Amino acid sequence: MNLFEFEGKRPTVHPDAWVAPTATLIGDVTVEAGASIWYGAVLRGDVCRIVVREGSNIQDNSVLHAGPDQVLTVGPNATVGHGCVVHCAEVGEQALVGNGSTLLDGATIGAGTLVAAGSVVTPGTEIPAGVVATGTPCKPAKPIEGTSSQLWVDTNAIYYADLAKRHAATAHPA
Repeated sequence: MNLFEFEGKRPTVHPDAWVAPTATLIGDVTVEAGASIWYGAVLRGDVCRIVVREGSNIQDNSVLHAGPDQVLTVGPNATVGHGCVVHCAEVGEQALVGNGSTLLDGATIGAGTLVAAGSVVTPGTEIPAGVVATGTPCKPAKPIEGTSSQLWVDTNAIYYADLAKRHAATAHPA
């Protein structure tokens, strides 16, 4: 893993978290127990603070950052999918941000919500808890309960926790 101190602030990674060797964490970044940061992800806490809560996963090639003196929190058991730009305030507990989505300044995603792949959450938007949200600009489309999206939200963090353990145990340069 690539850890960089910036202006006296350095990343903190819990011993029970997994950070891929090609992920980069800079400055004021905290990764809690059971969380995973995947290949090519960049968490840049140079002018902001980033907290990845227990059991969350930040997938390959996603970028997390926020504005000066802001705190970006990824809630417990949340997922940020592949290739996302997360420049917001909060991704709620067990929320799932679909692949290729963009979350802009001050946006918040409620607990148990799925942001559909490729969505753009505009600055300051508050997506409530327990919905499927989609589009550009991203808006709540329907309650998540009883939809096929609920399965993804309910199982993704567990799946990635197991997959991270497998990578920690067996992935190595070929």
